Amino acid sequence: MVRFSGVYVAIITPFTEGYDVDYDKLRDHASWLIENGATGLVATGSCGEYASLEDAERERVIRTLADVARGQVPLVVGVAAPSSRMVERWANLAREVGAEGLMALPPVLYKPTWAEVKAHYAMLNRVGLPIIIYNNPHDTAVDMTPERLGELAREFPNVAAVKEFSGDVRRVTAIREHTDMEIIAGTDDLVVESVLAGATGWIAGMANIVPAQSARLWDQALEGQIEEAWDLYRRLLPLLRYDSTPRLVQSIKYGLEHVGRPVGPTRPPRMPLGEADARVIAGVLDSL
Repeated sequence: MVRFSGVYVAIITPFTEGYDVDYDKLRDHASWLIENGATGLVATGSCGEYASLEDAERERVIRTLADVARGQVPLVVGVAAPSSRMVERWANLAREVGAEGLMALPPVLYKPTWAEVKAHYAMLNRVGLPIIIYNNPHDTAVDMTPERLGELAREFPNVAAVKEFSGDVRRVTAIREHTDMEIIAGTDDLVVESVLAGATGWIAGMANIVPAQSARLWDQALEGQIEEAWDLYRRLLPLLRYDSTPRLVQSIKYGLEHVGRPVGPTRPPRMPLGEADARVIAGVLDSL
C-alpha cells in the first residue's frame, strides 16, 4: 500500500530578525504550500533547522503544523535527535497530534553499530506510526543500503518507506529488488529519474519556494509526459541542485524572500547565502 504518494514539502521554520520562531509566518507558509499543490508536509526535518530548535520551540512547531494540516493534507514529523530517548519523545508527540508518519534518520550522534541501528528502529516501531527511514549517508555515519532496508522491513512492520538521499539513482531499483517498501525521492535534482525507476513519492526541499511548479513536475513525470517534464525540470535544475548542498536552508529562505514571501534568516551557525549563489537562484525564479 502506498501511503506517502505525491509531493511532501520538508517545510522550513521561519524566524524573526531576532532569531525567534515566527509561528504566525509558519502557519501562513504551510497554508500557502497546501493551496499551491503540496500533497503533504514534513515537519522538523533538516530544512526545518530542527537541530537549532529548543524543545519548547520544536513542540510548538509540530503542534502548529498539525493544526494547519489537519483535515487538509497528511503530516509527517521528523524525529531526529541525539539520543533514542529524545527521538522517542518526538515520535510520541507525532502520534499525539495525529501525524500520519515519522521520518527517522538512524542514530546521528556517532557511528553506531548495526545492532544499535536496529534497536533504534525497533523502538520507533513500537510507537505504532508508519516509519519513513531517512537514508542520508552524507550527513550521518550510516548508509542504509538496500540489504539493510530489506532486513528492517521484514522485522518491523511499521517500517513503510525510505527517503532515499544517497544521490545514486541506482539505489531505487536496488531497493525494489530487496523489499516492497515505498521509495520516496529525497534528492530534488534526481526526482524525475527516481520516478522513472519506481519512486512513488517525493520529500522536497525546494518546493518550499516553487510548490506549484514542483507539483506539476511530479505529475508530468508520474504520467509519463517526459518532454513536458524535461522542459520544466531543465529550468528548475539549477535551483534543485542546492538541495544536496550545505546551503540548502539558506537557499530556500533567500528564494522565498526573492519571490516576495520572506521567512526571516537562518539561525547561526548558518550564515546568509553568498552573492554568487543568490544570483543563480534569482535567475531561475525570474525565468519562471
